[in-house]
Amino acid sequence: MRITSLHNPRIKHVVKLHQNRQRRQQGQFLIEGYRALWHAVEQAYPVDEVYCCPPLYFGKQENRLLDQLACTGAQLFEVTAEVFAKMAVRGRPEGLIAVARQQQKRLTDHTPPANAFYLIAEAVEKPGNLGTLIRSADGAGASGVIVCDPCTDIWHPDVIRGSVGAFFALPVFECDSQSTLDWCRCHDITILAATPQATTLYTEVSMANSVAIAVGTEQYGLSEQWLAQADQLIRLPMFGTANSLNVAVAATILLYEVVRQRL
Repeated sequence: MRITSLHNPRIKHVVKLHQNRQRRQQGQFLIEGYRALWHAVEQAYPVDEVYCCPPLYFGKQENRLLDQLACTGAQLFEVTAEVFAKMAVRGRPEGLIAVARQQQKRLTDHTPPANAFYLIAEAVEKPGNLGTLIRSADGAGASGVIVCDPCTDIWHPDVIRGSVGAFFALPVFECDSQSTLDWCRCHDITILAATPQATTLYTEVSMANSVAIAVGTEQYGLSEQWLAQADQLIRLPMFGTANSLNVAVAATILLYEVVRQRL
């Protein structure tokens, strides 16, 4: 089916899903771009609708991906460049955008594997940072990401895009801080809280056993609740005028210290 009108009800519905409130009410979210959508298909994440605009494609594999999506039961719609521009979230649209249903995961229903390690993100505000955190956690082979007391919607299009599809490969949970702390204790997971105020360097702590690395909001870092209840406070060495790194950069360094120690 080809859609040419900006006033088509389906197009209006997609545009509404740019808003957090609408995503919550509808229980849906958007997947934009070839790579994110390809990873969703690879991980068998169900997709309801796909809107495509061939003149905006960046590569040559889009039609193959659409064939795969059609086989899963997704409805396919072709739209004009003008219509796609209205639907797109990003400034440089890639000609593919999909609507999928949110699949919530409960931390209390999750059993950690042996020698697990998790990334905990408390009150991270920027969707792009959260997406990068998920991407880094997946790259390091983490067991999951736990988003505590979220300030941004984990289903935001910039989270999905920033994760480059890792969102669909890695368990991502939303939970309040105290429940997460209690869950970690219940499963004997050591909590390492990253803060510039710590006296212990991150390389001086063993990460060989089950561990969770906690990072905080971009401006203020971890709350007192996490600093007081963590098993160990750790820091990165800083030699310049800044006393901390971007939260996604810092978390990536810490995640790969787990990898280094375990290798």
